[in-house]
Amino acid sequence: MKKIALALLSGLLLAFSWPTYGFAGLIFIAFVPLFLVEYYAKLEIKKRRGFKLLGFSYLTFFVWNFITTSWLYFADVFGMAFAILVNSLLMALVFVIYHQISKRVQFTAAASFFIAIWLAFEELHLHWDFSWPWLNLGNVFANHTNWIQWYEFTGSFGGSLWVLLVNFMVFKGIILFLQHKDKAILTRTYLRFVLLIGVPIVISLVVKSKLKDADEKIEILAVQPNIDPYSEKYHTNDTQIGQLIDRLVTDQLKESTQVLLLPETVFASGTRLQQYKLSPAHQFSTHMLERFPQLAILGGISAYDIVNDEANKNTQTNYHPNGFWYNDYNASFFEQLGSDPEFYLKSKLVVGVENFPYKSFFEPILGNVMLDMGGTVAMKTIQDERSVFTTKDSINLAPIICYESVYGEFVTGYVKNGADVLTIMTNDAWWDETQGHQQHWVYAKLRAIETRRAIARSANTGISGFIDQDGSVISRTNYDEPTSIRADVPIYTKTTFYVEHGDYIPRITKFLLIFIFLFALVKHKREGIKR
Repeated sequence: MKKIALALLSGLLLAFSWPTYGFAGLIFIAFVPLFLVEYYAKLEIKKRRGFKLLGFSYLTFFVWNFITTSWLYFADVFGMAFAILVNSLLMALVFVIYHQISKRVQFTAAASFFIAIWLAFEELHLHWDFSWPWLNLGNVFANHTNWIQWYEFTGSFGGSLWVLLVNFMVFKGIILFLQHKDKAILTRTYLRFVLLIGVPIVISLVVKSKLKDADEKIEILAVQPNIDPYSEKYHTNDTQIGQLIDRLVTDQLKESTQVLLLPETVFASGTRLQQYKLSPAHQFSTHMLERFPQLAILGGISAYDIVNDEANKNTQTNYHPNGFWYNDYNASFFEQLGSDPEFYLKSKLVVGVENFPYKSFFEPILGNVMLDMGGTVAMKTIQDERSVFTTKDSINLAPIICYESVYGEFVTGYVKNGADVLTIMTNDAWWDETQGHQQHWVYAKLRAIETRRAIARSANTGISGFIDQDGSVISRTNYDEPTSIRADVPIYTKTTFYVEHGDYIPRITKFLLIFIFLFALVKHKREGIKR
């Protein structure tokens, strides 16, 4: 029962440290109870202790995943169950691998191995087809931006490393106390705890104090049309959508407004890109630009292209029951008076909804099991380049679409291509008024700090608003209201260390991971020969 209680405690501490309802400080001790479970398991002589540890660790990670991400239920029950059950299992397997290594090496090597393999696991979640980095540990500080201004040097992986180092320091102090019963050990552990948490926060405050104000700003009007994706979005044609947006912005647009920002797939009927100039989206843009010729319009659109030549098919091309091939896009469009429309194709896709994971392997076995979320059942086609759109005032905008904003190194690609302002177009209405849309909003603060770029965000039902380079909120809307919001968004040109070097922390720790693994393997074989 003690082990179950400790495993459960770890899960609860992890969950209630998470934004936006928790206190991030709990994360610094959240792994300690589970580490104690592993410590007690090593002391046992019983067989199958590794299997039991898998159960205890699965309990921890299931509680964490369920409490923090069960809001996925509002979009799709199967998707929620898959994400929670599988991600919990993957985390538990990482912990069991650590247990196997920790039996063969000293404490410092074991702790280093766990940190390295956990960071490798987090990096895996950024790149493989089952990508789900929502619970990467560095995200936990999204509501405490004054603690993490040094993310401009490390990215969110610096936060993950910080969390794990503090947890192991506390765990080591507790183990030493249990072995020696010396209260001085607890005192030293407490002092180290304060220093390991306090020093990075002090550094963060110093970094923030040295940030420079912007010399230039751009006036952006972000629209929040508040269209219910389950009962309205796919039952309202694009012409009606354009009329709704027109009503929302008519009194808000001024001659000084430079950008009109619309949410993800706000024009959702399905536009053939080869015929875009016949679409309601283009008609809406033309109408607005005739009235406000200085304006640039950036928004989301659901689009497709017919593939007439089968030689042009790719792994993301879909076959239509009517007998033709097509590419389906979650795209953004950019229009200015006197210029041809420009497009960007969303490239970080939602698993199972926009992306069929490992399609060539699973489709022959399972058939087309793409989930149906509000009418989206086709495999999306992506682009490799991080495009930026340039206004007539020579200001470059990054057209980040929804889920893409969760990926730190991915977002740096826009800045490397010259982005002066990060714009995020999203539709967070799938999750109703839950923690989902709130977590997505605060995660954007991490991207602002990492890149030192201000953010303009248009969300279908909210939260829409603007975030400065230090993660502070310039202004924002409430959830579930049709509105628009305007701000003078600062323009920054600094290139951060993180933008230049990306996620170098997990790349470096992989070498440590391999070295300790090989050392433990060789040591185990030698001990086996001696026996």
